[in-house]
Amino acid sequence: MNLILEKYIPLASIEQVIDLLKQYPCKLKIVNNRKTKHGDFRKLPSSQYQITINNDLNHYRFLLTLIHEMAHLKTHKEKGRVKPHGIEWKLNFQHLMLPFVNPEIYPKEILPYLARYLKNPKASTDADVHLSLALKQYDEKNGNSYIFELPIKGRFIHNKRIFERGKKRRTRYECVEIKTKKRYLFHQNVEVELIN
Repeated sequence: MNLILEKYIPLASIEQVIDLLKQYPCKLKIVNNRKTKHGDFRKLPSSQYQITINNDLNHYRFLLTLIHEMAHLKTHKEKGRVKPHGIEWKLNFQHLMLPFVNPEIYPKEILPYLARYLKNPKASTDADVHLSLALKQYDEKNGNSYIFELPIKGRFIHNKRIFERGKKRRTRYECVEIKTKKRYLFHQNVEVELIN
């Protein structure tokens, strides 16, 4: 197990993660990237628990996602069916994550955003713009730009379609697909391919 985990999480967190996996046994599957989620938790028909995590996450996001899903497992074992990201899950997530919020595991550039996020964690880490951006700094570089970096009327490619960036609403950018003239809202941390 150590050798597998070494590939995906910070080395300083491995022993603690193994302890958690012993305490909350589950089938841990590392799967290909899913655009809509970083990980998930479910109870299988065999009554086993399964956690899946995307294989392309950087070490820090992978660890955060794993603990997020383990909090679902812990909550399910303690409470059965409750709101997926309700108060029971939030408390378990905070409790499980607390030992990992230290500079031996997370870089000092991430820690303040992580600490603030954990005060009231959301269903997705991407909902916290600052934490999401701090975590993305450790992703492999792919040459893409964040949508917030583009100028108004800047053109970009997303999912093989061409868009033009518009104004920012509260938390998202309104963009127009060039071909259909339809309007779409994009999260400000979406990575896109800039068209020069």
